[in-house]
Amino acid sequence: MPLPHTVDIVVYPGFKALEAIGPMSVFDYANLHLVRRGQPAGYQVAVAAQRRGMVRSDTAMALEATRVLGEAPAPDIALIVGSRDIEQALAASPALVDWAAAIAPQVRRLIALCSGSFFLGAAGLLDGRRAATHWSVAALLQQRFPKVTVDADAIYVREGALWTSAGVTAGIDLALAVVEEDFGRTLALEVARDLVVYLKRPGGQSQFSVHLASQATGHAGMRELQAWVLSHLAEPLTLAQMAGHAAMSERNFRRVFTQETGQSPSAFVETARLEGARRLLEEQETLPLKTVAARVGLASEQPLRQLFLRRLGITPQAYRERFGGAS
Repeated sequence: MPLPHTVDIVVYPGFKALEAIGPMSVFDYANLHLVRRGQPAGYQVAVAAQRRGMVRSDTAMALEATRVLGEAPAPDIALIVGSRDIEQALAASPALVDWAAAIAPQVRRLIALCSGSFFLGAAGLLDGRRAATHWSVAALLQQRFPKVTVDADAIYVREGALWTSAGVTAGIDLALAVVEEDFGRTLALEVARDLVVYLKRPGGQSQFSVHLASQATGHAGMRELQAWVLSHLAEPLTLAQMAGHAAMSERNFRRVFTQETGQSPSAFVETARLEGARRLLEEQETLPLKTVAARVGLASEQPLRQLFLRRLGITPQAYRERFGGAS
């Protein structure tokens, strides 16, 4: 009978509570579904810290650490969560940097969520590698560790055994990716449904999706128009069509839309088409490229290919091979 993967969720005073609880819940639900299948639990999760006992988070919640950093045996997976004030956390926990450097060769995966990537950076583990972090501290991570290639927009980045992610709920995306790698897409999808989250935002997907952008638009009319565009991607979506839906002249519509969203209507539509195509390529491995193009309002494979090359520097087929469910 295979042994479960041991997981240490590493915390310290002021850690982000959701970044610990989110992945913990993913692994717990994975165990639940495995047991229902008549299989052994897949993960044995513990909270680890510099000393045993209660560790206060950034909220009113605290977690009890039952393992001490460096305690044998080393876990299969070590996951360091982030902090709202990462510079203060780094200064207060230098032992955590030393531990990260020492544990890296011993674990199957060393994961840093959000600003937890700063601990890996300080340990020199990210030098010459790509890394993700929360958008708000991406510039700081690059400044402090210039040998790291910081991807300020990625949900998560995998570099061999080192995984880094954007902030907060992106930890759930990364944990789902771990479950998928260990036990397959079907189990990861069952867990995602339990948690009512989308499976899967791939590592390369933007932290700033068009759906989030539309929700953040202050002008109610433009917010409704964006939602309408997202639900009608297969249509031509000309300026005249959008202006008519908003009951405005084309000139006024272009001015108001650009003022409220920071981009032109055509730029928003192009980004929406790109994001829609990416999602289809990620989720539907056998869907012909011409069908993908048609579903997002592009006339053929050629404009789809041109869009991907211009915006992502990769062909649609190569994107599918890299981020599709079978990859």
